[in-house]
Parts: sequence; structure tokens; C-alpha cells
Amino acid sequence: MTDPALSSEAPVLVRSSHGLGHLTLNRPRALNALDLRMIGDLAAALDAWEHDPDVQIVLLDGAGDRGFCAGGDVRALYEQIRSGDPEAAGGFFRAEYALNARIAEYPKPIVVLADGVTMGGGIGLAGHAAIRIVTERSQLAMPETRIGFTPDVGGSLLLAHAPGRLGEYLALTGRTMDAADAIAVGMANHFVPSADLDGLRGALATGPGTAAERVSRFLSRSADGGRPRESGLARSRDWIDDAFSAGTVADIVDRLRARPEAAASDTAAVLGELSPTGLAVTLEAVRRARDLPDLRAALAQEYGLVLWFVTSQPDLIEGIRAQLVDKDRAPRWQPATIGELAADAAASAFAYRPRIGLWG
Repeated sequence: MTDPALSSEAPVLVRSSHGLGHLTLNRPRALNALDLRMIGDLAAALDAWEHDPDVQIVLLDGAGDRGFCAGGDVRALYEQIRSGDPEAAGGFFRAEYALNARIAEYPKPIVVLADGVTMGGGIGLAGHAAIRIVTERSQLAMPETRIGFTPDVGGSLLLAHAPGRLGEYLALTGRTMDAADAIAVGMANHFVPSADLDGLRGALATGPGTAAERVSRFLSRSADGGRPRESGLARSRDWIDDAFSAGTVADIVDRLRARPEAAASDTAAVLGELSPTGLAVTLEAVRRARDLPDLRAALAQEYGLVLWFVTSQPDLIEGIRAQLVDKDRAPRWQPATIGELAADAAASAFAYRPRIGLWG
């Protein structure tokens, strides 16, 4: 039954009916960006429904038609760092990462509609679900390097298992994927036109079978069969795999500049604008994630890296300032260029040990 206390003003709408638990991120004017209260509300609902026989499937979506979830509250992180207590940010990341792991390990199928903008923390909600739906409006990305940061919320693991070197490419550039790209790299399962999402919601709440069977029946009636057009990323594998298999960020840039494709040259220019330290750490993180056993191990690695950036590296706060606060788009990175990167630039990040561990 629907919670009688449900309010349209709540940041997460929680209700259940006909065996379907339905969670809706409800901050459409903020593109449903996550804050700590929303993380707590989502976790509490999953806890309540885990052993509830009246809930067999969980559906997670976002209010509005512009975005499922644009990510975490980066401005709040900026203020925490500026306040002189950067480790306070650890509480947010611990709660967020616990929710990411909970979604991946949940004993009932979770279906996520990644319609519209789905970035950063939104990938942490959508990317680990059992069934991940994208639409023609979907825009997925891990754009953390744009603010001198590194992909987290399990994004390093998702990217590590993308075909070829697409993971390194997406992690370093922060490029936005459309629906076809997201399916090609393994961040989504099915394509559904946005106009058909209400029909899918109804199908999930009715009929026999598992969540996967209900989705499959719905897709079998779709003209496109749940598949979008061909992925542009897949068509670019030759130059991406060649360049992004290089050993270092500097080597990647050199290979990009040597390629004949205009897109390769453009990518080299993009990397030249980003935090050299953020790029070095991100490249190493994705490559190490390929050898990690599971999501929890990846989240633990990311947690140490994230708190290293928060406590020890000036590029994060400078990137947030330049992109989101002053919006001058002119960050002053330290070091300023890829050529100035030390050979062991990422070593101190991976050696960092947070005062409070991720899993207690």
C-alpha cells in the first residue's frame, strides 16, 4: 500500500502497489541531484521492502523529463572542504557507497529508468541495478575529471569492464554517452522510447513472471525491440583502443595527436584542459579495477582516492570553483600541464588510508 505520509514535496517519493515498490527521486529542478537525506530515504525503503512479501520488484526513476539524477551535491562538498573539515565529507561518501552496494546486492530485482541526465552519483544508482533502461533522452557520464576529481560510486569498475579501452576513454574524457553507447559499454540493458515509459511502469506492476520476463514481454511488443541505433563509440573503437592502451596519460595524448582522425585530435585537446593529477589517478584506478574481485572492493579503492582528493589535493576544490561556483572555466591546476606530471603522480593517492574505513 502507498505510505499515507507520502508528500509530493518529499525529496524521494516512496509507494508500493500490486507487488511493485516504486521510488522516485523528486528534486526535478536540481535534476534530482542526490543529497544525504535522499540517500537515507532510499536506503530505508530498500530495508523495509527486503522482507516484505507484498513487494516483489523495485522500480527507481526520477521526477521530471530532464534527468534521472545529475549526481551528488558537489557544492556541499565544496563548502565542506572550505570549512576546514574536509573529512566530514567522508560521511556522505560512506552512506552513498553503502547504497550503491545495497542496490547491487539487493535480493529483489531493481529496475532503474535512466531517462535524461544520469551522471556521477546517478550512475551509482542506475549502473548497479539488475535491469537498467535508457531512452532517446538519456545522457550518461562519469564527468569527474572535469572538476579535477576521479570516477567513484563504482564507476571505475563499470568502466573497467567496458569493451576494449572504452573505459579509459570515458573515464578520462568524461564524455557523455547516449542510449546506444550506454548499452554498448555495459552501463544499460535495454532501450525504451520515453513515450513508452508509463507503459513499462504498468507492465512491471502487472502480469506473471519475474521482472526480467515482464520487461522482455513489454519489449517484444516494441517496434525497435529494445535496441537503439548503432553506438558511435563502438564505431570509434580503432583509434580509441590504440590511443588509450598507452601506458601513461602523456603517452595517450601523444598517440591521439599521431592519429589521422579529427576526433582523436579533439580528444587530445580535451585532455589538455583537464587536471593532470586527476587524469593520472583516474587512469590507474580504472586499470586496477580490472583486477578487483567485486563492487565492494572497487568502492573501497574509490573511497581512499576520493578522500585523498578531498584532504590532500588542491585540484578538486579548484575544479569545483572554476566549473560550478565562479564559472570562469579557467581552473589553475597543480601541476598545470600533463608534461609536468611526475612519473609516480598517482602513487600517493593509492597509498592514502582514510582515518575511518568505508565498511567500518
